[in-house]
Amino acid sequence: MTELDLAGRAVRPANIFCIGRNYAAHAAELGNPVEEEPLVFLKPTSALLPEGQAIVLPAFSSDVHYEAELVLLIGESGNDIAEGDALSHVAGYGLGLDLTCRDVQNAAKARGLPWAKGKGFRGAACVSSFVPAREVADPGRLTFTLDINGERRQTGDTSHMLFPPARLIAYLSSVFGLSAGDLVYTGTPAGVAALKPGDALALELPDLVQASWQVAR
Repeated sequence: MTELDLAGRAVRPANIFCIGRNYAAHAAELGNPVEEEPLVFLKPTSALLPEGQAIVLPAFSSDVHYEAELVLLIGESGNDIAEGDALSHVAGYGLGLDLTCRDVQNAAKARGLPWAKGKGFRGAACVSSFVPAREVADPGRLTFTLDINGERRQTGDTSHMLFPPARLIAYLSSVFGLSAGDLVYTGTPAGVAALKPGDALALELPDLVQASWQVAR
């Protein structure tokens, strides 16, 4: 199983929670409504793809999109966590890509079916190393970027989240419970588009996290 890197320490991953439509601009670009509570879906741990490994586009899709996201690594388990205590349960912060077969997802949505194939295929959860939580003063005021082939494609400002990290942790813990090793992909800003063979992707959380991947040719 893929292990996560928290400042050089290996961490075994548990659940992978993902949040959809957490930035209004991204919801708008796909013609989706803004949700009144977090829209949650899950990915299997087999979807994890650590930084530096090649992204392999699945043969069953012709429209695989990138979605850059802030990722939370849970360090302390809990149920019904109060929002005011939520951030104390975070061990580290990183970046990731929620890769999405948009054609497969849209077909499933049209039939009222789950998104598992379009969101959970092998390599669909790219993940960076994690910086310890103590090094992040305020996760609700972070800026992260995604460049592809040297061109800026996405800029995320976590202050624009509809549901900020502490609220997500409180919500997830009230519904599912949270365990050490859980990951929370917190949603993507506007700017998503399809990947092409050979694309070089670089994620950055300035002064804290840098990670890169290349799409296999």
